[in-house]
Amino acid sequence: MTDIFKLLKGDGSEKQPVIVQGITGKFGTRHTKLMMEYGTNIVAGVTPGKGGQKFENSVPIYETMKEAVDATGSKISIMFVPAKFFLGAAKDALEAGIKLLIAIPEHVPVQDAMKAIEVAKQKNAIMIGPNTPGVMIPELIKIGIMPASPFKFGNIAVLSKSGTLLYEIGNNLSTSGFGQCITLGIGGDPINGTRLIDAFDMVKDYPDLEGIVVVGEIGGEAEEVFAQKVIDENFKKPIVAYVAGRKAPKEKRMGHAGAIVMGNYGSAESKIEMFSKANIPVAKRPAEVPILLAGKMEKK
Repeated sequence: MTDIFKLLKGDGSEKQPVIVQGITGKFGTRHTKLMMEYGTNIVAGVTPGKGGQKFENSVPIYETMKEAVDATGSKISIMFVPAKFFLGAAKDALEAGIKLLIAIPEHVPVQDAMKAIEVAKQKNAIMIGPNTPGVMIPELIKIGIMPASPFKFGNIAVLSKSGTLLYEIGNNLSTSGFGQCITLGIGGDPINGTRLIDAFDMVKDYPDLEGIVVVGEIGGEAEEVFAQKVIDENFKKPIVAYVAGRKAPKEKRMGHAGAIVMGNYGSAESKIEMFSKANIPVAKRPAEVPILLAGKMEKK
C-alpha cells in the first residue's frame, strides 16, 4: 500500500509540495490561504482558463494538472471543484501522477465517485473523500478545510467519518495531552475513496503510533468491518471510538448522505456491539474519548 506518511513527510528535508485544483474559486481561495498560513507548501494551482496567472502574487496557476505536476513534481493535490466537475478533475490529477488526492467536494454523484476510485486503484494512488475535511500531520502539513487550533503533534491517529466531530475530539485529545501523528477525515458520503479499514491499514504500522481514535457515525457498516479487522489482525495498541447519531430515528437520513439506518443495519447498537467484541470502548460523548484512551493506555 502507498505510504501516506512518506507522501506527507517526504524524507524530512523539506515540506512536500501540494497543488490546489480550483484555487481561484471562493472556497479554494479561502482555504488555500489558511493552508499557506499553516505552513503547507502550496506550489501551484490549477484552474482551466486562468493559466499563467498568479495566486496571491506568488503561486503559479496552470491550465491542467499535467502542466502543474511537470512544473513542480508534486505528488499531492487537494480539490476544490464543484461536484459536477469532480470526475474530470480527479482523472486529470491521477493521470498526471498525483499519488494522494484530497477530494473536498460534497454531493458528488455516487457513480462518479466509484469511477474516480477505480482510476486511483489503477494508478496505485490514495484518494481521500469525496466530502472529506482533509488530512493533516499537526504542526507539519495541513491539506484540507479543518481549523488548525484543535490539533497538536503527538502519537495518536484519529480517523473520522465526521468533520466537526474530528475537530471537537481533536481538541479534547490535545487539551488532555494526547497529540496526533495524523488526523484523517474519511468523509460522510456512502462511497469513500479511503474507507475506515483502508485508513487503519495506512496508520497501524506507523512506528511511533501509541493509539487510535475512531470517530464513527450511524449508517453503513464501516465501523463493523473495521472492528472485525482489528479482531482478525489481533491488533494490540489501544483503540477508542465514538459513534455519532445514537439517538437518531431509524430510516431517516441525518446530515451526511451515508448516515441512514435500515432496521438494525447501520445502527449505533450494531456498531457499539462490534466495537465491544473488538475490545474497543465507545465514548458516550466526545469529552469522554481522552478519558477512555488514558484508561486503555494504563492497561497496556
